Amino acid sequence: MNRTISQAARASFVLTSALLFTIAFSGCSKKEAEAKKEGEETVFAVNVSKVGQGNLDEYLEFGGDVSSSSSVSVMPDMAGKISRILVSVGDSVAKNQVIAYVDASTPGMYYSQSPVRSPISGIVTSFTPNVGSQVSPAMAVATVSQTDNLEIKISVAERFVSRIKMDQNAFISFNAYPGVEFTAKVVEISPVLDTSTRTMNAKLRLSPNDDRIHVGMYGRVKLITDSVNNAIVVPLGAIVQRDGKPYIFVVSSQKTESEPARVKLQSVSEGITVDNKTEITNGISAGDMIVVKGQSLLNDGSAVNIVSVSE
Repeated sequence: MNRTISQAARASFVLTSALLFTIAFSGCSKKEAEAKKEGEETVFAVNVSKVGQGNLDEYLEFGGDVSSSSSVSVMPDMAGKISRILVSVGDSVAKNQVIAYVDASTPGMYYSQSPVRSPISGIVTSFTPNVGSQVSPAMAVATVSQTDNLEIKISVAERFVSRIKMDQNAFISFNAYPGVEFTAKVVEISPVLDTSTRTMNAKLRLSPNDDRIHVGMYGRVKLITDSVNNAIVVPLGAIVQRDGKPYIFVVSSQKTESEPARVKLQSVSEGITVDNKTEITNGISAGDMIVVKGQSLLNDGSAVNIVSVSE
């Protein structure tokens, strides 16, 4: 009997202790939650950037080979053997200048040597035969090119045809000169498309000409299709989408040193985007501080800790 009462008392004591602990823990947790709710706030670490103005050039990219504006094959007037060669590849020649002689003589028949003349002024870019080689009027012995005006031919896909116009500017780069860009303009556009490739041919002329560029070099062309000057430009990653619309978080100034900075969710209008930079046509101004990293968790009015500032 006494043993039964003792066990009942012990069980009652354990139950009472557990209940008191639960009440005490709940009271502490409630107090901590209320304290957190009243005094604590999540502050997000962000990187910000000062909005500036700049120029944006929208472009299309192509590839093409450098060629001379005029290139002519030189033909002899008579069949025979090359008896003399007066020029070398790379030499400058004038129109009607003699560059070689052909001997049309055969056994028992002797002729005066026939001069081979350049039909245009330019640079000798090739000379195929050697002395003693047999040639004919249907065979080109040399090529003379005018390299004062170098050109690049490009093929434009049908979907881009509407964006190509005369006198458009372009920047051209070559593997031989890393980091250097040369300028050119569109000087010719074909009125028809190739039905097999669905492309349109266009021709650009280097301006000004540059002695570093040679016929046959391969160039990468950036053809400027749209330009915006003094645009409000921001990194593409600074723009967030909310409900399918573009926004940017703008940092407001701190009221006091003890209070964190806050952000405003600002609606913006986008213009053109070039190389991960976007034109903003409405919503922010030059000089505004905007969040460029860490904005994915932010909301309008969020407190932020500015980790770094970039121009």
